[in-house]
Formats: sequence, C-alpha cells, structure tokens
Amino acid sequence: MKTATLLAERLRSHRLTAPARTVTDAATHMLAVQSQDLTAGRWALALRTRGEVRLRDVDRAFDRGELVRAWPMRGTLHTIPARDLGWVLSVTAARQRQQAASRHRDLGIDDDMVALAVRALTPALRDGGRTRAEIFEILEGVGIDPTGQRGLHLLFELTIDGLICQGPVVARDGVTREQRFVRVEDHIREHAQPDDPLAELFVRYIAGHGPAGVADFAWWSGLTLGQSREALERARDRVEEVDEGLLVARERPRRASGAASVLALGAFDEYYLSYADRTTVCAPEHLATVGPGKNGMVRATLVEQGRVIGCWMHATASRGVPPELFVAPADPDGVTAALARFERFTVG
Repeated sequence: MKTATLLAERLRSHRLTAPARTVTDAATHMLAVQSQDLTAGRWALALRTRGEVRLRDVDRAFDRGELVRAWPMRGTLHTIPARDLGWVLSVTAARQRQQAASRHRDLGIDDDMVALAVRALTPALRDGGRTRAEIFEILEGVGIDPTGQRGLHLLFELTIDGLICQGPVVARDGVTREQRFVRVEDHIREHAQPDDPLAELFVRYIAGHGPAGVADFAWWSGLTLGQSREALERARDRVEEVDEGLLVARERPRRASGAASVLALGAFDEYYLSYADRTTVCAPEHLATVGPGKNGMVRATLVEQGRVIGCWMHATASRGVPPELFVAPADPDGVTAALARFERFTVG
C-alpha cells in the first residue's frame, strides 16, 4: 500500500477526516483514547466530532455517565465509553496485573491492603464520588500511606478489579483537569456483553486505527503477540486484509468533504502513538523530539496530510507562541486555523 493511501485511510479510521456525529459516538468508534493528560484526551474526542465542539461538551458526556476514564490497557489512563469498560477489562486486566506485580510488591500492596482500601472507600464513594486528594485522605485515615505512588497504584488496582472509575469532571473555573472517582456499580448503568471479547477488542482497534496489523494491536492493547495472533484468528471474518499484514474494518466511516489539511493533535494522540512503528506518520529523525522520551511524555503534534510536521504546546497555543516546525508547511494558514480551533475548544 502506498504511504499516501495508508495515511489517508488511517485519518479516516481515526475519524480525523470522517468525524462522528457526537462526542460519545467518536469515543465509541475509537473505543479507548489515551488520556493521562485529561485535556488532551478531551481534545482528541473533539477533533473526531463534527462541528465546533467545546470542552464543556466533552465534560457533559462524562457527567452524564456516557464516558469514563480508567486504566483499560497498558497501565495507562484512557477515556472509554462507560458501557465498554467491563468487557475490555475482562480481556486486559490479567495482563496489566501481571505487569504491575513487581511494583506492587515493592509498594507493599497486597490482598489485605486492597481489602482495607475497599472497606474504607466504599461508603465514601457512594455519594457523588471523591477526588484523588480526598481519597488519599481517607486512605491515610485507615493507616495506608498514599505517598510514593502507593495511592495511585491502589486506585489502579481497584479500577482493573472493576470496582471504580473516574466519572464526573470537577467543576472549577478555567480548564478543569480533575475528575471524581466513583463506584462502577453506582455510576455505570449499562454494560455491553460481546460474545467474544478478545475478538471484539481486535475488531474495535482495527475499526478506529486501521490499516494496522497484529504487532500494532499488541502494542496498543498491551497483550502478548500470542494473544494478539489469537485475537486476529477469532476476528478474521470481521476484518479484511488490504495489504500484507494490514487490516481494516469491513465497514468504514465516510470521509467528510472539506476536511482540514492540517490538524493540531494533542499530547499522546492515538494517531501518532498507537502503532508499533510510528515512522509511517513521523520521520525517524523527529521521533525523539515528539516522544515518548525518558519522561514518558508524547508531545502535541501538527499533522499535515497525515504526516507530523512539528510540535506545539497546549499551554501556549492561545498566547501566540509559534509552534516548533520540522518542515515548512504547504498550508501555513492551515496551521494557524488548526491551533485556533484548539483555542476555541478551551473557551466559551
């Protein structure tokens, strides 16, 4: 497959050139959008939705219980449709627990500590949930020291156990960057139950990221290559091969007319991050600049015709600070328009 065709097809699968009707529809199509940076995760959904979506529009989907944030894969926070969280964790939780086991031993997190945390937090989370700081206070009150990432790893453990998730956005002036932890039992009203969750995970990845292959799915899901090959075999009749090892969904979204030539993708965007080989979208000499680096960060990128042409910063987009361009854009006005779209997203 020619690179230009591959990029065009990925842009369409990601709904960057074929936006969804609503924020929740975009999230459902993508299944899981990396969101350890909450603002970037919300922006990722706005970019994949029709019209001028504002931050408050995404927050309402969280507040209505349509979206939650959790650790569904790779020990990394993602935004995911609330109804899909349970079955995704049924596929990925064991692998995540295995990968976190050594760190949990170092932190002294064992079954007794987890049980104590559950007993302490269950009544507190019933009435609208609690912020992370409030949860850590409760843990301290029962003798659990949340420092040194112990508290965070306990929240991770309770999430992959299917007990809690992050739901409503905390109401504050400006750009809110915090949610309340809530009990899944109280907050999520509907739970999807696919016949074959492993196959469903593979199909949903391909639908939102294709053309892509087994190695890409293994990276994205955090599953082993063996599990990923099994996922393909079980999903074989629901995807189609368009090139050697590259798969797409049988039904794909229709590209919108007048799609922007330049996109300002947020930090950790799926379009860049969710593949084993990122050189398709970013020149090898720029990979280290974009990330992930030693600090794990992946910078916000400017993408023109599917290729990364530079980086920008959320915090300075509205201050007139120019982006860091790797190459001269073919459409300079498109760069300005892309960054202005982000500025409008965060206000009003």
